[in-house]
Amino acid sequence: MSARKQARNPGGRPRDSRVDDAIASAVRELLTEVGYTRLTMAEVAARAGVGKAAIYRRHATKQEMIFEVLLPDQFLAVAPDCGSLRADLAAVLAEIADTMASPPQGTVPGLLADVHADPALRDRFNEKYLGVQRRTLTEILDRATARGELTTRPDPATLNALLVGPVFAWLFLLTESPDGLPALTSALLDATLALTGPV
Repeated sequence: MSARKQARNPGGRPRDSRVDDAIASAVRELLTEVGYTRLTMAEVAARAGVGKAAIYRRHATKQEMIFEVLLPDQFLAVAPDCGSLRADLAAVLAEIADTMASPPQGTVPGLLADVHADPALRDRFNEKYLGVQRRTLTEILDRATARGELTTRPDPATLNALLVGPVFAWLFLLTESPDGLPALTSALLDATLALTGPV
């Protein structure tokens, strides 16, 4: 059980991972079948075979529940160390792109709209998603600078925007196929490395 899950159950009995798994499975199935907007906590409880109280002990809102299911605890848990700045960034970008491309159509834009309307959920999103990305990029950039691949270390937030923005645009603004992501990310890495100025 993760430290996060233990922390949300202080002093109580251990959470049943089978219930967690059933809820996560139900969320994924219903997102595919009915979509983000129409999914309800009651439908998730019925599909998972649990009471609504079991869901509310874990998630205060539908949006929180979907966010937790779609972004598992292991997201960028370890900064990749593949031997070069380009390879490290490629590994990070592949994981980020996968989190955006995997959910059913309409899920990510709908969730992001709700995240920005809820200050508490926005804070969790910033910490667990954006914050993790920037900490990972900082570690990768520091390592590349120490290896002599960079003359100066770029700002991690700027690099984050350069990498993630085009992937978001590709999937949700231009509505292109996820099959085109490998070619996009390869070109994106070339352009980003040219801008960040590796030696």
